[in-house]
Amino acid sequence: MDPKRRAAEAALELLPAAGTIGLGSGSTARLFIDGVGALVAAGRALRGVPTSEASRAQAEALGIPLAPDDGPWSIDVCVDGADEVSDALDLVKGGGGCHTREKIVNEAARLNVIVVDASKRSRRLGERWPVPLEILAFGRDATLARLASFGRVELRARDGAPWRSDAGNYLADLHAGTIDRPAELDARLRAIPGIVETGLFVQRADVVLVATADGVERLDRPAR
Repeated sequence: MDPKRRAAEAALELLPAAGTIGLGSGSTARLFIDGVGALVAAGRALRGVPTSEASRAQAEALGIPLAPDDGPWSIDVCVDGADEVSDALDLVKGGGGCHTREKIVNEAARLNVIVVDASKRSRRLGERWPVPLEILAFGRDATLARLASFGRVELRARDGAPWRSDAGNYLADLHAGTIDRPAELDARLRAIPGIVETGLFVQRADVVLVATADGVERLDRPAR
């Protein structure tokens, strides 16, 4: 079985008998949403809060009831992917440009489950992935200039044009190298006017399910 499908199926086992589920974005999350659709079709009373327009379209096609966009929500479990997971279970998310919505849903969930394959693991954040940023259109170049002191920053493009988030904001990637103190970097970046949100998810994963060739490894956030 494909490792991503293993992780998605393991996440399905953590869902309540009934309730509200955060529907993440990305390739592994798509497999999870397929599974939620099958559960709903079989009679499970689940409804979703999608973290992207792509996840919304998939959920609607599968007949998954959706909660209102505006909230507030009482989300039992959010299942999402990640681009990088550190040994401390901190995350980099946003390769798909959905990290602001993902962080809103993450914050509203009582349990956050991250599904990845082993290639996403690293000792510290920044070893494998830059920091995704969502940036307001107004003052875009001024914001990019402010970011230069943190490292090399690139405006993200897709199909030859600037890539915008579902909210219409610009997306950029900050190459800051290995990150020793991700919470501090996250706070400093979010303090810059024009930065909507970062892709640093610090202490926001409760359970990480890592699919390997031999099965699925479960990692739980240490109690603090």
